[in-house]
Amino acid sequence: MRNSVWLYRLYDVAQEVDLARAEELLAAEKPVSRLKLSRVRPKALEFKNPPLTVELEGRPLKVGEWEFATNPSARVYDFGVLGVVIRLLLPEGFGYAELRKLSVLVSEFEEFEPVFRAYRDDVLKALRPALAGEGITGFAEDFVVFFCEEWPHDWDPVPLLLAEPGTVSQEMHRETLRNHFSYGEDNAIITWDAALVSDPTGSTDVPDLLEFANAQLLELRYYDSVLDRELAAMYDAIEEAGRGGYRRLRQYRSIMRRMMELVIEVTEITERVQNALKVTEDVFYARVYTAALKIFRVQEWLRSINRKVEVIERSYAMLSDELVTHRFLVLEASIVVLIAFEIILWLWTMK
Repeated sequence: MRNSVWLYRLYDVAQEVDLARAEELLAAEKPVSRLKLSRVRPKALEFKNPPLTVELEGRPLKVGEWEFATNPSARVYDFGVLGVVIRLLLPEGFGYAELRKLSVLVSEFEEFEPVFRAYRDDVLKALRPALAGEGITGFAEDFVVFFCEEWPHDWDPVPLLLAEPGTVSQEMHRETLRNHFSYGEDNAIITWDAALVSDPTGSTDVPDLLEFANAQLLELRYYDSVLDRELAAMYDAIEEAGRGGYRRLRQYRSIMRRMMELVIEVTEITERVQNALKVTEDVFYARVYTAALKIFRVQEWLRSINRKVEVIERSYAMLSDELVTHRFLVLEASIVVLIAFEIILWLWTMK
């Protein structure tokens, strides 16, 4: 993988994956390992539950006028994400003009999708007993990494990262290079959907961190969409229950129960996603990972989820208040009836 182009597809495939069980299932057929960054001390990075990496069978892949050898693999995350990466191994002498042309092709090449889906479905078939809440939701993320051991100084990375065949303005050039990180001879330039990584040792640590951040983004996008659907359904259910007379109270209780289940589920998964990886001591990796989360707007998705959870909690409080008010009214009415009954009984005995 001295010089290669890495094509990623990440899919939301389940609510949860039992990685210990998944490792047992996959190890019977394919080489597997847990994600471990190679160039940091163990305490510098904290994986709560390191994802499982699965080596897949490489097949030649034709892109435009070239046919590339490939090195594919899949990665399984405990929060329900399955990532597939196909590495296009560039031949010796593959120059800048060819690489620039290839960058445009891979951004538009629809023939990749059946290949990714075939790898995905193959892994899912073996994984099925380890999945909880299995189901492909349709949510996916794609990303491209241009990986090399040494990037020639006279090669402009910006057109590759932007998949731009034409001239790039100076302003866009500066904006793209704003997220350029270096440590010794290691370099990384990150954009929304592409990155350039050069590492003389061939370490894949930075691409692994970028993939992890993309997996977190994907899962947060999915649960933000779940909350959108549930909020719309909740408003419809409350409106319908309001026309149900006395029965509305029983319906309110059902709605409130579903609200609390949803809040607990979303809170649990967002906490798991946020705490899945913590960079504690390595300054370079901390900068790269933090920048990736910012570029991918992970915090914005988290804020969106938190706002919707607050709306659900306020709605829960409103329905709860109405139920409490109804109980007090019933209690007061019962007291009045009892008093009236006692008065009637007293008058009856006076006769």
